[in-house]
Amino acid sequence: MNPQDALGASSLDQLFRTARTHNVLGGEIGEQTLRDLYDLLKWGPTSANMGPARFVFVRSAEAKARLEPALSEGNREKTMKAPVTVIVGHDLDFAEKLPFLFPHTDAKSWFAGADDAALDRIGLQNAAMQGAYLILAARALGLDTGPMVGFDHARVDAEFFPGTRIRSNLLVNLGQGDAGALFPRSPRLPFDEAARIL
Repeated sequence: MNPQDALGASSLDQLFRTARTHNVLGGEIGEQTLRDLYDLLKWGPTSANMGPARFVFVRSAEAKARLEPALSEGNREKTMKAPVTVIVGHDLDFAEKLPFLFPHTDAKSWFAGADDAALDRIGLQNAAMQGAYLILAARALGLDTGPMVGFDHARVDAEFFPGTRIRSNLLVNLGQGDAGALFPRSPRLPFDEAARIL
């Protein structure tokens, strides 16, 4: 890749500079759009291509009703009104998929004997990256997002991942954002406060 292949200003705006976290999301999102979203985000890199994230697209009224009791008070109304809420979890048994996902070496053996705390940390780190890819892929497809972590993780796990070793990480509301309901944009740290070049 060379600088001539860089995305143009409007694409960079859509993905980063003018994109916002939305609290008020409306519209409709069809199943094909959700499939397209996954088919885009899945290409983002993870350690040893482990891809530990597992996604539940909560769209129906029945599924929303199951999610509602786990939401914090500040996140309840906006989540119930959003067309889709994505539960992003991570599978502690991610190593079981490595013979398929990383076939050129025995990567599964790297995690033999690892305790759940280590598997949880590795899975969480990589699934968090995949959650970020979800946000960027949604923006690339013309959707707005509202990520959050204010919910009862244990309750979500029991309701949506029973009998598995999948643990919830974050929720991401999807839809068409109401720009009129946005707060003024918050600042970001300048380079010299957040980064160094050595």
